[in-house]
Amino acid sequence: MTKPRYVYSGNQVREMDREAVAGPEVSGWELMERAGRSAFALLIETWQEAEKLQVICGTGNNGGDGWVVARLAREAGWQVAVELIGDKNRIEGDAQRALQAYEASGGAFNVRAADQPVPELDADILVDAVCGTGATGPLRAGHIAWVEAMNSSGIPIVAMDVPTGLNADTGQPEPVATRAAVTVTFIAEKKGLVTGSAGDFVGRLRLEALDLPVSIPNSKAPAAQISHWPELIGHLPPRGVAHHKGLSGHVLVIGGNTGFSGAGILAAKAALRSGAGLVSLATRPVTAQAAVTVQPEIMAHAIDEVAQLRSLLKGASCVVIGPGLGRDSWARMCLTAVLEHTVVTVFDADALNLLASGDPECLRPRQHILTPHPGEAARLLGLSNAAVVSDRFQALQQVVERWQGICVLKGHGTLVGGPGQMTRVCPYGNPGMATAGMGDVLAGLLGSLLAQGVEPFTAAELAVSAHGIAGDRAAREGLRGLLASDVIDGLREVLAGHGIDQ
Repeated sequence: MTKPRYVYSGNQVREMDREAVAGPEVSGWELMERAGRSAFALLIETWQEAEKLQVICGTGNNGGDGWVVARLAREAGWQVAVELIGDKNRIEGDAQRALQAYEASGGAFNVRAADQPVPELDADILVDAVCGTGATGPLRAGHIAWVEAMNSSGIPIVAMDVPTGLNADTGQPEPVATRAAVTVTFIAEKKGLVTGSAGDFVGRLRLEALDLPVSIPNSKAPAAQISHWPELIGHLPPRGVAHHKGLSGHVLVIGGNTGFSGAGILAAKAALRSGAGLVSLATRPVTAQAAVTVQPEIMAHAIDEVAQLRSLLKGASCVVIGPGLGRDSWARMCLTAVLEHTVVTVFDADALNLLASGDPECLRPRQHILTPHPGEAARLLGLSNAAVVSDRFQALQQVVERWQGICVLKGHGTLVGGPGQMTRVCPYGNPGMATAGMGDVLAGLLGSLLAQGVEPFTAAELAVSAHGIAGDRAAREGLRGLLASDVIDGLREVLAGHGIDQ
């Protein structure tokens, strides 16, 4: 069984480092050597034809890791140039020892004051060893200039531990960050490397645990867990020989208002393709006509009065409300009817926007899942979009606490949280999925899994992962032009577990 992947805060990892070197089993110098050796091994593995290396070092321990890489590269016959940003006299401890070892190998370096102009960068590979997790607060102007120079050089960058300028807890640049091709992070994965804006800066993420005693990471409560599909798929309920459609649940999708027909239809199709026994769509007359033409298995109902919707709600195993719902009087009528029932409910899109103006107490009697993107999460919390984006982990917990339900905070590294649950981070999905209808597909998929009897928090994590994997498979033909319908088409194979190598 694969060992679970956990992520931690920057402070937690720094504490692990301190605990390790305070014990008898490993010294700080040995950890620095291990970090540098693992990073250099990654360089050789990734860029087999490279011969020319430029290392940008800060004055702290992150710079010490860089000195080790520079020394090893020299010993291997590479052309090595090192730029030290800051005062050499500030270097101490293990970082000073690493610098002295580099000098003893015959290595030279340039000392650059942070406010000096950045020289031309010339190498096959750049190593960013400026700050790592040691950075606190926004970068100084001099460091910003170096980050911008590295990013504009066109040279692939390897970031040591954390790209310079990237907050290890939030994944936000402060205010800029190195755009690494590869980030080799040490001891444990930091939560700021796996979600939100981090995707634009981390590149390929490689963990080097540095062989710490097992007791050290085990002493810390993880901030989150990375979802792992081979374990999740086992939560899908089996189907016996005598299985019938009634055992796979009845999903009621409510949406597809005038002008938004496609959203409701996409959600209903996704629910069908992911295994729901029955799928009804409560919608406007024009959408009902279109739905049965596009997908005759959808039981489409034209809803004009609340009594019609109440009748449908009685037979539903799960409700998905929001895809193409709109915010007019019809939409409000539908939401009010849903809030009168206690069936497990997925609130998506405009259902979230309508809820945001109300009292969270309206959701208390039921199991419910909210699926906001950052803008919708901001409205649910009465915050700005920037506040949500600045710390996705915190925003997720605020939605969970305020609305007392499970929350799926969409975006790169989608987060899943719930009362009393460890946050999950989805490692699947790609930029090609940033297109209309993807959220509708996720909502329908999630409703289907709930209707089939999957426990709500697990259903949310499973749906997010299956959605991302189907998107990744569709993206093999290219990111541009990837459609929500392409993801629906892939759900059947993903949920069957055929050919999935994640």
